[in-house]
Parts: sequence; C-alpha cells; structure tokens
Amino acid sequence: MKILKVIHGYPPTYNAGSEVYSCNICEQLAKAHEVRVFTREENPYQLDFAVRSETRNGIPLTLANLPREKDGYEQAQVNEAFTNLIQGFQPDIIHIGHLNHLSIGIVHEAKKAKIPVIFTLHDFWLMCPRGQFLQRNFDGKQLHNLCSGQEDRKCALNCYRMLQSCRPEDAERDTVYWTDWVKRRMEAVRELLPAIDLFIAPSMYLKNRFVRDFGILEEHIQYLDYGFSYTHLKFTYQLSSNRPYTFSYIGTHIPSKGINLLIEAFLQIKQPARLLIWGRESGQSTAALKRLTANSQNKILFMGEYENRNIATQ
Repeated sequence: MKILKVIHGYPPTYNAGSEVYSCNICEQLAKAHEVRVFTREENPYQLDFAVRSETRNGIPLTLANLPREKDGYEQAQVNEAFTNLIQGFQPDIIHIGHLNHLSIGIVHEAKKAKIPVIFTLHDFWLMCPRGQFLQRNFDGKQLHNLCSGQEDRKCALNCYRMLQSCRPEDAERDTVYWTDWVKRRMEAVRELLPAIDLFIAPSMYLKNRFVRDFGILEEHIQYLDYGFSYTHLKFTYQLSSNRPYTFSYIGTHIPSKGINLLIEAFLQIKQPARLLIWGRESGQSTAALKRLTANSQNKILFMGEYENRNIATQ
C-alpha cells in the first residue's frame, strides 16, 4: 500500500509530540508499505512556498517552505505542491496529522483525486484557531486563561488583539475585522468535515469535545490511543532511601503545557526530591522557566533535548 502522511513538522527539525508520533508511525509503516511525507520547513533565506525533497531514516519527505506563515489556513501554493506530489506518488490513502502552517486545501485536493483521508486529532486546531483553547490575553491583567469554547468575537478580543493597532479609537473597528476573519476561518474549516473519511482521537476527552462542540458524528470519529514502541526503553530506576524521589517532565517549553505550574508546585515540596525537565530549549521561554527555579531547595535540572530511541530512565 502507498501511504502519504501529512504533518506540519518532522523530526529532527520539529520535535514536539505530534511530530515525534508521526515519525514513529511512518518508520513502522515503512516496514510493510511505501510511505512518503508532506511537511514544512522554515528557511528564511529561501522563497516562500519553495519545495524540495530529502530522505530521513529511509522516509522520503517533500518539504514546503513557510518561514513567515503564522495563523493562515489556506495557501494556494501549498495546495499546488501537494497536488503535484499526489499525482506523482499516487497514494492509496492519506493520513493527516496536522494542517496548521500548511493549508486546509490539502483535504479538498485529496478528495478531488478520490483518495481516502484519515485525520488524527492531536489538539483542538480544527475547532480553535490557535489549537489549544488557551487564550493569549493581551491586556496586562490576565495570563493564559483557559477558553471554554470558540466564539468569533471572543477570539478577536482575547486571542487576536495582539495583532491589532491597540489604539483606543481603532478598537471596535479592529475587533470587527478580526471577528469576521475568525468567522470565515471557522466556516472554511467546517467545510472540511464531510471530505474526511475518518477522524481518529487519541483520547476520549478529545473525541467527546469534537462530537459535542464541533458536530463530528459519532460514527465519523474513532477513539484510538497512541501506540509507541517500547523496544528502545531501558528501565534502570530503582527506588532507594538514598536517592530523592524524582519527578520528570518531557515536552516542549511552552505555556500551553503548564510547565510553569509544574515548577511552581514542585517548589512547595519540603521533602528531598528532584525534578528533571526534558525537551528542546525555547529561547526566552526556557530562560524564564529557569528563573522560576532559582530559589528551589530541591534540584531542578534542565536535561536538554531527547530522542525517544535513546531515552532511558534517569
């Protein structure tokens, strides 16, 4: 079978959860099938939408260059690059992991070619323009408030105000513009739903939210937990009275992961303990997290980036 995987980033360039998961399943599927990947890169010294190919660990990649794309959702040049790929590769099935930083038109191009589409939901991006239901409040009074649900004007006020002029006399005009932008974005995304043959949700919570709040039919979405290979894991940890209790975090250093809350909670522990923080460092975000640890009476260690195939319990 020919399988075309679509994901908005691919390791080692991008190393967050959905990207690592996509890499793992591609390498496993390639043992029995012909697999290719359509993804993106961000090369500021090349033209936007330039396309190139390379192979990583035996997996052929087609990379579209989008160094300046942020919250856009439809890119004609990306659609064209994807169409050229499916015409040459002729896949039997297309498995989408994420369309952020790519283009929702990929789904329509797949349906024009009459190729079945499976979509794994790694977050809320289809039903939330920013994907996390975590507001980027821009008022100096609130910080990363959880969002109870998508509403066009609320999105404009709480998540897109940072892109407005912020002049008081422009406030309503700017809000109207971004409210309409969000409305059009959500309408365009909802049009994708009938064109996707099956949604996969790796958690029941995610499945239930998409059924309840976004109108995906129960029979159109299937719960399927993530699968991981344990063959590379080496369990060496042994609890000992001579060793402090160890907590670990593995993931990206961004607010939506709540890593700052983990550190703040760990700082309240009075007994001997340590916290190991794994993941690729992220500039000022990581620097701010390190400042949070300055007064810890217990060890908080930033362990750097990891690869699943090399990981062993510390």
